[in-house]
Amino acid sequence: MDLPPVGLGTMGIDDPDAVATALSVGYRHLDTARIYDNEAVVGDGLAAGLTAVDLDRGDVTVATKLWIDDLRGEAVAPAARESAERLGVDAIDLLYVHRPRGDYDPETTLPALDRLVEEGLVRNVGVSNFELADLDRAVEVLGRPPAAHQTELHPLFYRPELLDHAREHGYPVVAYSPLAGGRVREVDAVTEVADAHGTTPEAVAIAWATAKEPVVTIPKASNEAHLRANLAAADLDLTDAEVAAIDAVEREEELFPE
Repeated sequence: MDLPPVGLGTMGIDDPDAVATALSVGYRHLDTARIYDNEAVVGDGLAAGLTAVDLDRGDVTVATKLWIDDLRGEAVAPAARESAERLGVDAIDLLYVHRPRGDYDPETTLPALDRLVEEGLVRNVGVSNFELADLDRAVEVLGRPPAAHQTELHPLFYRPELLDHAREHGYPVVAYSPLAGGRVREVDAVTEVADAHGTTPEAVAIAWATAKEPVVTIPKASNEAHLRANLAAADLDLTDAEVAAIDAVEREEELFPE
């Protein structure tokens, strides 16, 4: 998929105006999930934003995820239809397996998702929080790579082997929590680069992530100033040495472990 460098992560957003504002300032990728319990909020914001900015629906990628109890073969279609209804869309642009846990079975879950693509309810099938073995099995069952792999990625949690797999198979990595829940301000390597560029640690964290092909990011923000700052951060050019300095941070601070 051709995803913009910065999209909007919506976990915890409960006001449609935040989503509409994001569209008005230039966001074209909205990410939610059934477990966030805000698909209707995102849908309302999408509808308002499309009208306010005079956008076509096809200009915006709308992504959501099926939770672990929606992944039985027979449960996939009803859950996806409910998500589409809450989002107010005829088709979900990108539907993820949220985690390969619970009722997930690649032999039944992935073909069920593929059938939704054939029906036109879903345009692309993605995976989220997969390990390498899970990714390899998905490629085998689907007969192709996933449309995208969403995973936690920030200066305190970075797994280059997942990026290598994405490069090898030609799909984007969607980095969630790129600001490490605000903890990037505590990382010396990040703050030093920020000081050198006269910008914020948050901007540096986003720029560091998007400098890594094929990574795009979905930071959460709800006010216009932060939305604009996150969007602009992808234009910040870091040197190879600056990227390497952040790469060298001693990490393993996963925010959302199993």
